[in-house]
Amino acid sequence: MARQPGPTRKNVTKTRAKSATSAKPAPEEASAEKTAAKPAAAKPAPKQAAKPAPRRRTATAKPAEKPADPPAAEEVPVAPAPQPLAQRMARNIERIEALGHRLMNAMSERSTPNPGVEGPGPDLYLTAANAFMKTLAEQPSRMIETQVAFWGETLSNYVRAQKALASGQLTAPEDDSPPDKRFANPLWQSHPFFNLIKKQYLTNARALQEASDSLELPDEVARRRVNWLTAQVIDMMAPTNFLATNPDALEKAVETEGESLVRGLENLVRDVESHGGEMIVSLADRRAFTVGENIGTAPGTVVYRAPLFELIQYAPTTEQTHSLPLIVFPPWINKFYILDLKPQNSLIRWLVDQGQTLFVVSWKNPDASFAQTGIEDYVAAYQDAMDQVLALTGQSRLNALGYCIAGTTLSLTLALLKQRGDRRVNSATLFTTLTDFSDQGEFTSFLQDDFVGGIHAEIQRHGMLRAQLMSRTMSFLRANDLVWGPAIRSYMMGESPPAFDLLYWNGDSTNLPGRMAIEYLRGLCQRNEFAGEGFELAGHKLHLSDVTVPLCAVACEGDHIAPWKDCWRGVAQMGSSDKTFILSQSGHVAGIVNPPNRKKYGHYVSDHDFSAGHQAWRDAAGFHEGSWWPRWGEWLADKGGPMVPARQPGEGLEPAPGRYVHERAG
Repeated sequence: MARQPGPTRKNVTKTRAKSATSAKPAPEEASAEKTAAKPAAAKPAPKQAAKPAPRRRTATAKPAEKPADPPAAEEVPVAPAPQPLAQRMARNIERIEALGHRLMNAMSERSTPNPGVEGPGPDLYLTAANAFMKTLAEQPSRMIETQVAFWGETLSNYVRAQKALASGQLTAPEDDSPPDKRFANPLWQSHPFFNLIKKQYLTNARALQEASDSLELPDEVARRRVNWLTAQVIDMMAPTNFLATNPDALEKAVETEGESLVRGLENLVRDVESHGGEMIVSLADRRAFTVGENIGTAPGTVVYRAPLFELIQYAPTTEQTHSLPLIVFPPWINKFYILDLKPQNSLIRWLVDQGQTLFVVSWKNPDASFAQTGIEDYVAAYQDAMDQVLALTGQSRLNALGYCIAGTTLSLTLALLKQRGDRRVNSATLFTTLTDFSDQGEFTSFLQDDFVGGIHAEIQRHGMLRAQLMSRTMSFLRANDLVWGPAIRSYMMGESPPAFDLLYWNGDSTNLPGRMAIEYLRGLCQRNEFAGEGFELAGHKLHLSDVTVPLCAVACEGDHIAPWKDCWRGVAQMGSSDKTFILSQSGHVAGIVNPPNRKKYGHYVSDHDFSAGHQAWRDAAGFHEGSWWPRWGEWLADKGGPMVPARQPGEGLEPAPGRYVHERAG
């Protein structure tokens, strides 16, 4: 019989006594007891009853013996009954079954996979296999020694764990492995089982890396690709990625009686449903932010709209502004509000506070109808936006800024204007901009013919390079931070994605027009035409040396997307006689979104010229605490012309941030 929670001592005695004489469940006994407590005339027994029910006989046998209620002060409050374990399990099983059906339905919506973008082509595996067989044939003793050493270390790991377990004390052997945030749980160091799993994983990882390093490969491209593939395998096989060998996930499952695993399945189903059948983990809570409400809120007006972009003029905050306006071209691979996440770190707000008449381009999120839009169309859009800014401000010249791929395209635009004799751009600023692709760095694996050919097939199929594929590719450059770590927290720990504005922006990617993507990958990245024989555009062959306006380039020391040395190399080849280079600490985004009030990252500047290589420049550079924004602001003010009364944007078409920024990739 189920016991009712929270009874008083006297009620417990009475209930036990009733249990001995009644076969009915306890809830019915309680109901009968309440009935018996009323006056007899209030509810007479039915005349047709042949035999009174046992519960009624028990309840009415001794109505006078019911003990008096205890004083109010002695009553113990009755807590709500916890849900029995069996009921929770039954409910969770129902949830799992429903989620399983949803998952299968969502995965069935996935389009036919394209092997060309799922992994390296067969040529890489053939190259690695040939190198392995060559090493085995030419250096058999070396291969045997390596294998024996691996076996010996594996056996040593096992013996140490066995001794620790046999001692009867759950203490791990001495652990001198390097720090790794994946193994932060104390059990990885203290428990023999988990310590063995960790040590063996590190042994396996080292063996794989050494085997990869020992291969005699034909060139540097093959070396980088094999190293990248080896790193992906090592990261994927980490014990933290599996429930049975992740102590954090196991502890959470026990603590929540399995609820964390059910929530994890719910998170998984949500992600698969929202990504068209693809398993792409959500990095941020999409419900936490709304562009124009709690991010991207700087006051401004959409003053012009074209098929490819909207032009936003931001409201001035000073009585006077520099006469020459500033136009910002953000990358169209992401949304522009990275420069206006919140007031404290908004570059847009900071610029208007410095007295700049500021215009920002918000790019259209293209769909399949933009399949034939190419780089030439984007360069034409740059010129169109400049025309509008000059017309609205009554000026003949302006200053321009390009971020990432938009900086690359700004450089092409500057080269084209130079060849046409157009002097409208007074100065240019480049943020983390690649223009010389002779060293493909971490993108080497993705810029070979097998992968680019796979992308080409995707574009022919969809008319565009989908944001989903791009995001997944970029994430695997930092797989532990952007793939495996978030997946563990979401799917194994059952945690909701964080409400983090930067990660929200990172997940708000855009599609790329098909033609533009192929021209960029083939002409600029693979053939490096802009830094080489020339990039053909609008009837001109453009070279880096054609960029002659005064330049300020900002690169980031920890940038894995646009490494600073590659950014520096492109700037060094430009024809400008007035060139300034600033090296910020941190990465591709955090190094740029680095406001003066934070004082988190410093920067380097150097008076050394561009003739002796990036390392000589770096060796001569001096370090300065805090943000580079004020230093660049001084440079920009010097190029801004005299002060004039501030220009208001007027009513325009609609308030900032406009409508294009709200378009999400399908």
